[in-house]
Amino acid sequence: MTFVFDMDGTLFDLYGVDNWLPQLRAEDASPYLAAKPMINFSLLARYLNRIQRAGHKIMVVSWTSKESSPEYHSQVAWAKFKSLRRHLPSVHWDAIIFANYGTEKSTLVKDSKAFLFDDDEGVRTNWQGGLAFEPVDIFRVLRCFT
Repeated sequence: MTFVFDMDGTLFDLYGVDNWLPQLRAEDASPYLAAKPMINFSLLARYLNRIQRAGHKIMVVSWTSKESSPEYHSQVAWAKFKSLRRHLPSVHWDAIIFANYGTEKSTLVKDSKAFLFDDDEGVRTNWQGGLAFEPVDIFRVLRCFT
């Protein structure tokens, strides 16, 4: 089983960062670094590490900014990676994918039964993997596998 996590609006509160949208439109990646965790990351790390020890895979599949140059795409990916390492240092993801905005996320995941956690209803509706959940369901679902 693979567990797939979005970042913005799911793990990190990008939309709670002051002036996040004008900054992204100006190709400023700093809001991704400033975004605070939306859930208890200490507890999340414990669950994720247990899940991996049980033989499951964990991955991040997150879009970069909606309108961006290739250079900005790279800056956003680097900022997101740094945020993951800073806030979840004990988690060793099986894969981290930062895709262009709008990419169908299920095309990036090989496990056809993967569970997705994403705040975007459209992404959840179009998920071609296993089941798709809202962020509020993260701990409820993970508890079933630890």
